[in-house]
Amino acid sequence: MAALFGWGIAATGGIARTVGNVIAKEPGMRVAAVGSRDESRAAALAHELGGAAARGYGSYAEMVASPDVHAVYVATPHAQHRQVVEAAIAAGKPVLCEKPLTATLADAEALVAQARSARVFLMEAMWMRFNPLVRRVKALADAGELGELRSVHASFGFPFPYDPAHRLWNPELGGGALLDLGIYPVALAHLMLGAPESVEAAGSVGPSGVDAEAALLMRWPGGARALLETSLVGMLPMTASVIGTRARVDLEPPFHATTRMTVHRYDGAAQEFRIDSAEEGLAGELREVRDRVHAGDTESPCMPLEDTLAVLRILETARLGLGADAF
Repeated sequence: MAALFGWGIAATGGIARTVGNVIAKEPGMRVAAVGSRDESRAAALAHELGGAAARGYGSYAEMVASPDVHAVYVATPHAQHRQVVEAAIAAGKPVLCEKPLTATLADAEALVAQARSARVFLMEAMWMRFNPLVRRVKALADAGELGELRSVHASFGFPFPYDPAHRLWNPELGGGALLDLGIYPVALAHLMLGAPESVEAAGSVGPSGVDAEAALLMRWPGGARALLETSLVGMLPMTASVIGTRARVDLEPPFHATTRMTVHRYDGAAQEFRIDSAEEGLAGELREVRDRVHAGDTESPCMPLEDTLAVLRILETARLGLGADAF
């Protein structure tokens, strides 16, 4: 067991279980521990994911201190990320933190500074960037196969019943459409075009003060643009297109976890690409952490911290532009 790369999981919710199951199936990895404020729930999930050798802890601080934990995966609500990541950094443990890294740009900047100062690995868990098809789009664009990129169109959203206590609607938990769902369209546009020169947002704010829906127009020098939508009140198509002067790439829904994409060339030719499972993105980010930690790296070139900050800067600009309450 000592030869396996041991993960400590912070939290016991749905995404913690999903990623934990991927860890359990990944060769060379195991779930070593689960931390939660509820020790019984932590113990139950630890046993489910890691068997008898995995241990549950009633605090995140105890979990990250475990010698069996080689890296920490943070799956708590957004507003609790900073506290858990700080504990992991203080313990010298590499961190993979669910997106967004934090609910505010200021908190994210503080964590990045702490990780760099302590020389502890830190990466945002933007699994979309490790999806093989999303990576293929980026490679095609970088190779000039799409021509000059002119626009990115993407949407991600669905109606979710209003409940001020639920994390999606609760400002104390970092709720709102942009941070939880809109981060995917924004991250795709940033991946393809870099940081924009301007961001305009239109939409609405829910009764609890968080953004309920948003449409973003982002512009780049030379006229390139991104048209993006997110929503907690409307059913969006959840597709994405990357449009260049030589070809267009369409990612089938949900685009952030797509299993099929089509390249439409302007001579009429079309080429389809498929993968078997969207979980390849989750496995990819886990392997990236392990490989970088083994190499002694403190950041990932595939998911740089500067990109994390740039995307959060866009999201915060859009949120505040809509009139959503500040966190």
